[in-house]
Amino acid sequence: MSLLEQVERKILTPQQLEFKLHQWRFKDQKIVFTNGCFDLLHLGHIYTLTQAAQHGQVLVVGLNSDASVKRIKGNKRPLQTQQTRALILASLSFVTAVVVFDEDTPYNLIAQILPDVLVKGGDYAKDQIV
Repeated sequence: MSLLEQVERKILTPQQLEFKLHQWRFKDQKIVFTNGCFDLLHLGHIYTLTQAAQHGQVLVVGLNSDASVKRIKGNKRPLQTQQTRALILASLSFVTAVVVFDEDTPYNLIAQILPDVLVKGGDYAKDQIV
C-alpha cells in the first residue's frame, strides 16, 4: 500500500468510524476529539492538534463539510475543498482519523463518538465548545 493510500484510509465515513470506535475501545485506547473547518491550516491549528493528540492514543478530527463551512463563514469559503482539507489533516502523523460532518456544529458527531477528551482551541469559551 502506498503512503498516499495509508493517508486516505484515515478519512472515514460515520459508518467506518463506528467500526473503528469499537476497535479502539476494545483495545482500551483513550479517544480524543476535536473539530473545525481547517480551511487554511496554520500554526495555531497545528499547536491545538498536537496538544489534543497528547491527551490520548486516538485523535479523531471532525471536519466541517464544504456546505457547512459556507453556511458558517460565508459564500467565499471554503478556499479548499473538503477532500483537500481532509487529506491534509489525515497526512499529519498524530491524527488517527478524519470524519467530515455536514451540520453547523459537531454535536451529533460528538454524541456518536462519546470521546474521552474533547478539545477546542484556546480562542473558544466553554459555552462555545459545541
